[in-house]
Amino acid sequence: MLPIRAALRFAILLLAAALPAAGASIPAAPEKPAAPAKEEEATRRQLEDAAGAVVAVRTRAIGNARSKESLGAERTGSGILIAPSGLVLTIGYLILEADQVEITDSGGRSLPATVVAYDHATGFGLLRPFGPLTPKPVRLGASDKVEQLDRLMIASGGEGGLSVATVVSKRPFAGYWEYLIDGAIFTAPPRMDHSGAALINRDGELVGIGSLFVMDAMTPGERLPGNMFVPIDLIKPILAEMIETGRQKAGRRPWIGVNTAEDDGRLKVLRVTAEGPAEAAGLRAGDLILAVGGEKVRDLADFYRKLWAAGEPGVEVGLTVLQGADLRELKVRSIDRLDFLRRKPTI
Repeated sequence: MLPIRAALRFAILLLAAALPAAGASIPAAPEKPAAPAKEEEATRRQLEDAAGAVVAVRTRAIGNARSKESLGAERTGSGILIAPSGLVLTIGYLILEADQVEITDSGGRSLPATVVAYDHATGFGLLRPFGPLTPKPVRLGASDKVEQLDRLMIASGGEGGLSVATVVSKRPFAGYWEYLIDGAIFTAPPRMDHSGAALINRDGELVGIGSLFVMDAMTPGERLPGNMFVPIDLIKPILAEMIETGRQKAGRRPWIGVNTAEDDGRLKVLRVTAEGPAEAAGLRAGDLILAVGGEKVRDLADFYRKLWAAGEPGVEVGLTVLQGADLRELKVRSIDRLDFLRRKPTI
């Protein structure tokens, strides 16, 4: 791995130069002249400051965490300092049902941290270390200004280092775990240390937080490995509320505990959460979800919109499902997902 200054120099050269093709399916951008020395120095300082704000995040889940089966007991990733008070933004699944959290800044200083907030609707998590961090916070950019073919820097904590990636698409993203966002940013080539990694523009501004490795970064269904980043614009209108209350009120939605994927034009249940509402109602892996409340579902995003439109958590949701050769009508009593998660005991 290159030292940080050498990596930054490499990143600057790539960000300022013409965009080379990252694969046969990624078109090249028009050539641009090399940046003047003063502009390059300013860019270097901005990127160096932004990279310095990235921290490593290590967490251990509580012993009886419901998320251990899917996420593991010990989790590692990254976060980035976004406020002078020491607030660190990361991807939320790293801190779900956390018992212990440790942050290590770019200067090598490690501190325990507490979970400030988690928002299932966006996927963001917030941490606060028990003590000041050395770096200065990053500026929040505008993810809506990110365009296809932009070159952006990816920075992760620990030994992950820096790299440059190409934005290959921006589009809504529906995750199998009852998750849907607009404006997701997809980049290539992929990085495997994507969890909580910072996506930074050439002005040293944060425009996204790393979430996933995907196989179809450019076009759904077409193979091009890459990463999905949650756009930073989603945090701006809810940040104050998350700090104050630990979540956003609008993120309270009916949750039934089912992992679903589109399979040959139909919605197939991949997994049903143990002890969750869907399991209690009789939904099983392999079932096909045909309708919500009597209304046919077209795709995964449509399924979620109809589910969330049913009312507040606690509402009974009617699902029409195909179980083998049997057509069944199930009644699922939804809940608030955060009520399902287990919390660290307090003294």
